[in-house]
Order: sequence, then structure tokens, then C-alpha cells
Amino acid sequence: MSRYFTEEHEWVEVEGTVATVGITEYAQQQLGDVVFVDVPSEGKQFDKGDEAAVVESVKAASDVYSPVSGTIVEGNDVLADEPALVNTDPEGDGWFFKLELSDASELDGLMDEGAYKKYVAGL
Repeated sequence: MSRYFTEEHEWVEVEGTVATVGITEYAQQQLGDVVFVDVPSEGKQFDKGDEAAVVESVKAASDVYSPVSGTIVEGNDVLADEPALVNTDPEGDGWFFKLELSDASELDGLMDEGAYKKYVAGL
């Protein structure tokens, strides 16, 4: 599996033609305690950069953007009952949605882990 990152602090993990999307450890730290997550439902289509999900914390509400284009194959419904999972495991079980990639070449514009760490260090 390959993992990619965006400047908006989403991560994308690709297995075959399915991309799993969530927010990074850095993003959840900036948000604070997450109290609500709204994930997209199966079948919704997004273009790269579209607002795809919403996460609300005690500090703020924030949009989660789709880092790649595709069709939702699964939303993480567990987050409706356990939004704090985004805080405890943001880059694991706290993922937001999975989508079938429509253009894998869009991954080329994303950062690898090393580039993302360097980016965050400069913030």
C-alpha cells in the first residue's frame, strides 16, 4: 500500500484502485477533541478538492477535502457514534471514507510521508 498526504492535512492510502482517506495526526492535534463527524455516503462522486466530509471539534468545524477524484464505496459509519476515534487513531481506524479512484494519476501531485513531515515542520 502507498500512503500520500495533502497540504490540507488529509492522508490517502491506496490499495489497488481503492483509496482510504482520513486526516493526519497533525490535523487532529490542531482541531482538539472531535465531537462530530459527517462522512459521505456510498455512491457519492467527488472531484479532487471537493468538500467531502465535515469534522467538528470543541475548537472549530473543518471541511475534509477529497484528495483525489472518485466514487465513495464506504463511509466510516463508526465515527457517528465514536467521533473521538479521530483523536485516538487518526491515521488508522479513524479514517473517514473509501473511494474508487477515477484517475490514479492525481496521486502524483500529493506528498509522500517524508515531504509531508518536512512541510509540517515548516508550519
